[in-house]
Amino acid sequence: MIETGLISVLPPLIAIVLAFITKEVYSSLFIGVFSGMAIYVAYAHEPFVAVFSHIFDMMAEKIADNSYMIIFLALLWAVVTLVSRSGGSQAYGRWAGKRLKNRRSALLATSLLGMLVFIDDGFNCLTVGTVMRPITDRLKISREKLAYIIDATAAPVCIIAPVSSWAVAVASEVSEKNGFNIFLSTIPYNLYALLTIAMVFFICLTGKDFGPMKHAEERALGGENTTYSEDDTAGKGHVIDLVLPIVVLIVCAIAGMAYVGGFFSGTPFSEAIGENPAAGLTMGAFAALFTALLLYIPRRIMTPKTFINAIVHGIGSIVPPMLILVLSWSLGGVCRQMIGTGIFISGFVSTAELPLGFLPFLIFIIAALMSFSMGTSWGTFGMLIPIVTMICSVPGAAHLLVPALGATLAGSVYGDHCSPISDTTILSSTGADCPHINHVETQLPYATLVAGLCAVGYLVMGLVL
Repeated sequence: MIETGLISVLPPLIAIVLAFITKEVYSSLFIGVFSGMAIYVAYAHEPFVAVFSHIFDMMAEKIADNSYMIIFLALLWAVVTLVSRSGGSQAYGRWAGKRLKNRRSALLATSLLGMLVFIDDGFNCLTVGTVMRPITDRLKISREKLAYIIDATAAPVCIIAPVSSWAVAVASEVSEKNGFNIFLSTIPYNLYALLTIAMVFFICLTGKDFGPMKHAEERALGGENTTYSEDDTAGKGHVIDLVLPIVVLIVCAIAGMAYVGGFFSGTPFSEAIGENPAAGLTMGAFAALFTALLLYIPRRIMTPKTFINAIVHGIGSIVPPMLILVLSWSLGGVCRQMIGTGIFISGFVSTAELPLGFLPFLIFIIAALMSFSMGTSWGTFGMLIPIVTMICSVPGAAHLLVPALGATLAGSVYGDHCSPISDTTILSSTGADCPHINHVETQLPYATLVAGLCAVGYLVMGLVL
């Protein structure tokens, strides 16, 4: 890795600005990766042609590093397609439509489901979107609103859930032996997660939309929302054709994460589920696929040929968002591994000579900028937590450790929540079947409003402490 200083923040900024201007994320991300590699080659004094070899090396590396996630997404989207073609989604929509009589009840049900699926944020995004999209379409709730609720009840819930892959990741970054207890102590200080959840329920209960989201809702009410497609098998399916595969998916995913992490060999459950969550999720998705096979074919809801064709179609439909993920992973890899974006920003934090009372506020702002520019909350708090721990180890600063760590996690989640190159943002738009840039534009004002309140809160908190 070569430390390139201030110029290291250009690649993510280029990708983000281009995505907002052009409304086209594929080329924007690729140009961001290209610019990052060009900076690396220039500083390393390598020939220009090396830019292209480095780009494809990075993409291959990220595909290999995230191979389980790719398999999980492919299998999960195959399950989504099977559930839709079986008529289970439509049957559930008709059943729930009799009970969820209005938009408010549907939005609240979506929010509660998002909070219940707290084991992993990516799993949350796709599962909640699959289950609730037919209902929200029927009630003319915009896909943008659905994507926002999915996104706002994914990472913000996972980061304060003691039993989640996020909890283990955070606890492992804290050098002290009681890292998990320190994580639990940060929950009341994670203002962004707590206020985002409150914001979601406020929006659901009052319907007080603003900014681009208000226009999206008006278009949906006017009949411009994309409706959930139904096919000629829609009349054959029953609610169980949706519910049973999803229940099997959730139960087996949790059991799979525990098994892969060694829970049945004596590892504590809270540690086991964070060992390799993607591998456990993949086992759950395959179990759901097998359940669909036993549920649909013997009852002649599908023929074997139709079943296989649905799987192939489902895997094919996940290719476009998968490409976005690969490019965003590659951009994050360039920033973290090659040109030192994270080191530059975190170095600024460690060298800034500010009164300790400003520490939570400063940490929140820096974490937000890092996470937004790199599209990863895990990578952000992975870099900042050791620095925050060292800063708070000086005499007179120990009492700020937990608030500062809470600010670190809050800023990391805010940047990840609204970054167009974040995998959670991408999966939320995918789960809601919403255009990616539309999702980013509509949720940005909501997330930023909450972040502004958090910044004030951390400023007051630091000064009071």
